[in-house]
Amino acid sequence: MAHSLDPQGAAVTASEIAPEGPLRTADGQPLARALARSQARARRQAFLLVLPLLLFVLITFVVPIGQMLQRSVKNDGFSANMPQISAWFAENPPGTEPDAAAWQALALDLQAAAEARSIGVVGTRINYDMPGTRSLFTSAGRQVRRGIEPPYREKLLEMDEDWADPQLWSVMRQASTPYTANFYLAAMDMTRDEAGNIVRVEEQQRVYLMLFMRTLWLSLLITFTTFVLGFPVAHLLATLPMRKSNLLMILVLLPFWTSLLVRTTAWMVLLQQQGVINDVFVWLGIINDSQRLQMIYNQTGTIIAMTHILLPFMILPLYSVMRTINPSYVRAARSLGATSWTAFRRIYFPQTLPGLGAGALLVFILAVGYYITPALVGGSSGQLISNLIAMHMTRTLNWSMAAALAAMLLGGVLILYWLYDRLVGIDNLKLG
Repeated sequence: MAHSLDPQGAAVTASEIAPEGPLRTADGQPLARALARSQARARRQAFLLVLPLLLFVLITFVVPIGQMLQRSVKNDGFSANMPQISAWFAENPPGTEPDAAAWQALALDLQAAAEARSIGVVGTRINYDMPGTRSLFTSAGRQVRRGIEPPYREKLLEMDEDWADPQLWSVMRQASTPYTANFYLAAMDMTRDEAGNIVRVEEQQRVYLMLFMRTLWLSLLITFTTFVLGFPVAHLLATLPMRKSNLLMILVLLPFWTSLLVRTTAWMVLLQQQGVINDVFVWLGIINDSQRLQMIYNQTGTIIAMTHILLPFMILPLYSVMRTINPSYVRAARSLGATSWTAFRRIYFPQTLPGLGAGALLVFILAVGYYITPALVGGSSGQLISNLIAMHMTRTLNWSMAAALAAMLLGGVLILYWLYDRLVGIDNLKLG
């Protein structure tokens, strides 16, 4: 048996040195259990620290997005107020000719909706898919409120022959379900025929896809323009002496100290045909007074104003990365025979890609959802999809259509974000 000596020189066996059973703390608790309790307490404390932020994100971000997604498929404007005709549609397959029971259900539902003062809601819902039909429902509601007697078909046709229109019955069938994907189909410039099949709308009626493509194209162009203009400025910020760099940084941040509406209005003054820029061009002799450029209320105005507004969001991430790049790398490449262009392309520029990726994502995502600037300086050709969403929310009051457009816009941004992660890697993103 192995022996050892205590400080007094007495022999001590190994069994006497090693403790019996599990290790314990000073108060006698098992060490493993005490460590687990300590770790659990630390996790609870960390969770309580971030709980306010989690609640804020949940209330202001997750819940509104969930409500938006629900609204984009919710279809209760017709079915909730016209239960009998909705039940008839559910019992009969598409293409079934309306029989006496259908006309009776329609007439009684119109009377009940008129008495409940919800006939306008019904007409508005059908008007989304078939413009011009709201007056049909409100007019019939006023006439049937006092009561309607059989034969229901003849009485309704006496009010208006449009009640026999097969397209109207097809639209009412599509609106009779509590949930529908029709708003998403309309957002993709698609619709359903009388048999319920999905078809594309005519070329001259395709509005939403055109606006989506315009939004994507202008956002990419603005992102590229901010990169071209912001890269040299960020490089100067990172390489100039501190005193000059601070002055330039103040000039970069100065737009943040001015209201967005004021900056957009200032561009309206600068870009209009009788504005400052055209006056300077005429004074320099570049153009004649009769050849003043149209730089506002079109895509040109949208690109110029949004590039100026979003430029700092490209400069700041680039600057935060550029200031950490060791200048000796480029000097070493030059000393080994590389030209200035080769040293920039092979050594310097690759090190700026994390900042470029962050700036591009910031600018692109902000540009996709911009509203006030295109609304003021864009005109009809410079409007983005966000302006159409706002129109559906404030003018047509078609919140379901606005929610569907917003959901598709959100989905497109998430897809692009996923592609960026797959191609570049989100771990390489640096904001500073």
